[in-house]
Amino acid sequence: MRSFDYSPLYRTTVGFDRLFDMLENSVRSDWPPYNIEKNGDNDYRITMAVAGFGPDEVELVQNGPELLVIGQRKPDQQNREILHRGLAIGNFKQAFKLADHVKVKAANIHNGLLTVELVREVPEELKPRRIAIGSEARAVPLQDGGNKQSMDAEPQRKAA
Repeated sequence: MRSFDYSPLYRTTVGFDRLFDMLENSVRSDWPPYNIEKNGDNDYRITMAVAGFGPDEVELVQNGPELLVIGQRKPDQQNREILHRGLAIGNFKQAFKLADHVKVKAANIHNGLLTVELVREVPEELKPRRIAIGSEARAVPLQDGGNKQSMDAEPQRKAA
């Protein structure tokens, strides 16, 4: 992908410098293409085309809600002269913003594709729960993501 030179437009426009900066920063020629899939309610997969990279040249780092995928090629040990370089196998760094409680479950490189399996694991204490009304409040976990209309536990009532 080629980068476009926006500098001539800076001379003829006023107030659009932020727009041009966003356009320049959105060009990601050194990042490999990727897909993001949803495989279930809490299961996701990122697939990146990393042809030419081995497992020892790709690093995954999760820091809180950010997943960094960094590819760094090892120096070519062979003394060869490349007459045409058409393969985009340069170093890359791609950041993904993950939702709360999403963690990397597995990662694998096969046939030039990096697959990163993600899972969302919400702790029990953070899941929605229905509170029974009565003399003693009891928490009842909600089923189906909080869309359940009936309560599993009936409230206790005092006799008058």
